[in-house]
Amino acid sequence: MTVKGGMDSPLGPLTVAVADGRITSLDWGRAPVSDDPVICEACDQLAAFFDGDRQVFDLPLASGDTEFQGRFYQVLLAIPYGETRTYGELAGDLNVSAQAIGQACGANRIPIIIPCHRVLAANDLGGYSGRGGVEAKVALLKLEGAASLLI
Repeated sequence: MTVKGGMDSPLGPLTVAVADGRITSLDWGRAPVSDDPVICEACDQLAAFFDGDRQVFDLPLASGDTEFQGRFYQVLLAIPYGETRTYGELAGDLNVSAQAIGQACGANRIPIIIPCHRVLAANDLGGYSGRGGVEAKVALLKLEGAASLLI
């Protein structure tokens, strides 16, 4: 059974979904407040992140539907707060094409917590699948102090 709960954030309302004690998605949109302990902890950690008081999330995450997704999520989670990597760099790490990395970023079901916003194209910001698109990506990078990359 999937349970959903939400919070307000600087990027708009966010909804966290949990199944079997693991976060399965983070979406833009309003959901009711939940007393599920994983959702409560996720909302607390997200609030601390947006306040600048948390750089690393410590939450139980669903590992993805495929072996590649699991490896991809681990590579994203290894990108330090305030730093970025390019699609090409991650492609080299995972021995896949840069296009596959871009598609995997777009399919990331747990953005912000699994920081696909830290992945850039070689010559520009690339895309962002969350509500607000590239503007949301820019806001997240600025929050993390990576704004010098945007000049």
